[in-house]
Amino acid sequence: MQVLRDAESMRAFTRQHRKSGRSVALVPTMGFLHAGHLSLIREAKQHADIVVVSIYVNPTQFAAHEDFGVYPRSVEDDHEKLAHLHVDAVFEPASLYARVGNAMDNENVIGAAQRQHGAHETFVEVQQLQKGLCGDSRPHFFRGVATVVAKLFNIVEPDVAVFGQKDYQQWRVICRMVRDLDFPIQIIGVPTEREADGLAMSSRNALLTPQSRQQAPAIYQSLQWAVNAVAEGEASSAGAIKAEIRRRLADAGGVVDYVEVVDAENLNTVEDLRKQPTLLAVAVKFGSVRLIDNIVIHPKVNSCSHTHVCQRQPCTAGLKVQTGCLP
Repeated sequence: MQVLRDAESMRAFTRQHRKSGRSVALVPTMGFLHAGHLSLIREAKQHADIVVVSIYVNPTQFAAHEDFGVYPRSVEDDHEKLAHLHVDAVFEPASLYARVGNAMDNENVIGAAQRQHGAHETFVEVQQLQKGLCGDSRPHFFRGVATVVAKLFNIVEPDVAVFGQKDYQQWRVICRMVRDLDFPIQIIGVPTEREADGLAMSSRNALLTPQSRQQAPAIYQSLQWAVNAVAEGEASSAGAIKAEIRRRLADAGGVVDYVEVVDAENLNTVEDLRKQPTLLAVAVKFGSVRLIDNIVIHPKVNSCSHTHVCQRQPCTAGLKVQTGCLP
């Protein structure tokens, strides 16, 4: 497994393999790898000859008050896990942005109104899909995601890129960016991996206190309640479902950022969950840690041809529950 730390050597590595007729898959991560990340890598290996995993805690995804400084990192453990999966290369750039002197990336890129000469000033925005959901409370976030992923695509030049659907809005933003900017890359979304109690796997779970870790499974429990309520005809109104999920999360000790019910493809608000594939998305803080989760409810379908992005569970009373896999 090669560890590459600059754009030139990373680009040369993948170009050499592509000249030899091998396809390349990229799995972008911010490190502190868990089983969810490893599932993305296994998926990538099904679609390409060469797998590259990038590890980069992207400062442009964090505002000044957020957890960039304490975001968990574990480089040696990450390398061990990647070597065990026979990943071909790890891309670990020190920075993906222009620097001025010794200025930190987050000072340089998120930068205040007075930018220093030479600072990074080119960004990518997906104007509509970045609105709502996480875009409301983190307006900087998706510009940071789209910009750094576009840079990774230009450096690695993959044929395939794999993303987790726990970050559902992010996945949709990347899909739209690839379409709009004509990147010749297949984007694959992979279902959320969960702990035994249903909590979505996330690097931020390591920051939860013992008490918060006991409370956090209420997120998935509330989503499952909504699925069952719609399936059994007890509720189909977005307003009623959102109110009940908020109540359940608050009772569990969470501070709700948002509970939203939106069209699973365009992320527009919907009122009736029975009419189209619908995303139920939640962001909530337990203690100081902000967690997100989601589930997609599809109207009844007989089968799904994209089993790699469907949740492996039977339909419930005429509804198929999935984490993506739109027709």
